[in-house]
Amino acid sequence: MPEDVRLTSLAHGGGCGCKLAPAVLRDILATMPASASFANLMVGTETSDDAAVWRLNEDQALVATTDFFMPVVDDPFEFGRIAATNALSDVYAMGAKPILALAIVGMPVGVMPVEMIRQILLGGASVCTKAGVPVAGGHSIDSKEPIYGLVALGLVHPKKLLTNRTGRVGDLLILTKPIGVGVYSAALKQNRLEDACYAALIASTTQLNTLGMDLGEVAGVHALTDVTGFGLLGHALEMARGAGLAVQIDMAAVPLLPGVEALAREGVRTGAATRNWESYGEAVKLPAGLDSWRRDVLCDPQTSGGLLIAADPTAVPALLAMAKSAGFLHSAVVGQLVEGSPRILVRS
Repeated sequence: MPEDVRLTSLAHGGGCGCKLAPAVLRDILATMPASASFANLMVGTETSDDAAVWRLNEDQALVATTDFFMPVVDDPFEFGRIAATNALSDVYAMGAKPILALAIVGMPVGVMPVEMIRQILLGGASVCTKAGVPVAGGHSIDSKEPIYGLVALGLVHPKKLLTNRTGRVGDLLILTKPIGVGVYSAALKQNRLEDACYAALIASTTQLNTLGMDLGEVAGVHALTDVTGFGLLGHALEMARGAGLAVQIDMAAVPLLPGVEALAREGVRTGAATRNWESYGEAVKLPAGLDSWRRDVLCDPQTSGGLLIAADPTAVPALLAMAKSAGFLHSAVVGQLVEGSPRILVRS
């Protein structure tokens, strides 16, 4: 068995770029049974939110999610860290505190060294330890491609729950992490990613979105989601559809990871960015003459991306200060919710 297996070579995709295209997912879920008959189910599949939420009592609601994918980097320990950070993000994106995790493990046992598999699990466990969460079990299978992730459970007060559907007219949109992880991932597979950009990739994708736990306490925060596989436009569109409003995105204000613009200008992108655009492009109005690379970046699938916060303008200065104090140094206002049918209006 080879000891120098390149992890990303064992999978046809990587990170949140593995997700089904938004249009395909909508078609699949269209025939799922309605969950409205369950009185304690506060959030189900109907609004494409980040996690399911079940009311336990007047003071507690259980947040439940699962997230797993194939390698986005070759270092097994870092892959584990990224996958676990990404899975826990869905709990934080509901304003909840994670309490428990279960590991999801699928590995080509005859191809990958056992020590490499062990490192993936150790990487994930290290992130859970940092988040104060035990990995209390899980399930493993022998699969053709390496897959790792978590079932993540959390708790939130029902009145402090944040969803992606409760934005209001005039809310400003704050993005807490720069985008471009998909571009980095594609460049890595092409052996074109510089060391500084790789370091930025690891730093961004392993930064826990713990800020989300505190946002339910902040007056003026109306809606919340995280930006992952569907890209900034896709997750902003989910927020628009949930609120029954339009979203304006200011392209010039969107923070990019270092070196992403240069790579994107050279045509580096993922197939998922194209699938994303094909899935929801009809609901997006782009400015005339917008460079194609800019559209690709707006659709770029993020792995363990930042939070997208919809908040009253009066709350924004304090929120930006709060985010930057928590280590989200590139947090920025990138758009606004406005009157109109659910769609995205991009301004250059």
